[in-house]
Amino acid sequence: MSTAKRIKEKVSSFDGGTTFKYDQLGIDNSEYGAATKAIERLISSDVVKRISKGLFYKPKKSLFGDLKPNEEQLLKPYMYEGDNRIAYITGLSLYNRMGLTTQVPKTITLACNKKRINTEIDNLNIKSVKSYVDPTDDNIRFLEILDAIKDFKKIPDLDIDDAIGQLQGRIRDLNTPNRNKLITFALHYPPRVRALLGALLTDQEFNSAFPKLKNSLNPLSSYEFGSLSSSLSTAQNWNIF
Repeated sequence: MSTAKRIKEKVSSFDGGTTFKYDQLGIDNSEYGAATKAIERLISSDVVKRISKGLFYKPKKSLFGDLKPNEEQLLKPYMYEGDNRIAYITGLSLYNRMGLTTQVPKTITLACNKKRINTEIDNLNIKSVKSYVDPTDDNIRFLEILDAIKDFKKIPDLDIDDAIGQLQGRIRDLNTPNRNKLITFALHYPPRVRALLGALLTDQEFNSAFPKLKNSLNPLSSYEFGSLSSSLSTAQNWNIF
């Protein structure tokens, strides 16, 4: 089967609104020349549309015409290599979704270890920061909690009491094995994250937090979180002031 025919069949298998790059078409490096021509023919026939260089989508048809991909689909090619996740959304977009801030960012931040991302697609500005742990589909819910703790002091219009309650609620919803995973991932984060996580855990009497987290911290160090100590009774036990 020719490269062009295989690409046409692959694109036909995509749902409407799906974004893709060349590396999702199942082609060898030697086939990129033929693939480029095949994609251009699909664009000419309105089967495929180009978002930016090397990034395309299959339009979703509606009574009102072709629909563009949603934000999740626009970001997906930057968050995955093939079927493997390499990045996740962090920063203000994440904290807005978590209900920790009402601000909607102009730039979407992706946490990624594999590569630097700095681009604009369909009026979305995208930048990347280095993730502390290699992200997977299974661990991003833990990394999201830890990122919120890491940036706690920097989240705009944050209601401290509400934020503490929300973070505690997310931790409370974890079963014991997943709570231990959260602690293990936290060991890759800065000391202030481990300290605040320890205070959040012990405030809920999850005393399994003590050994790993306590032993990872310098007992002479302290961590400034503003007025947090009045909202979290165990803060001072973790040298948080």
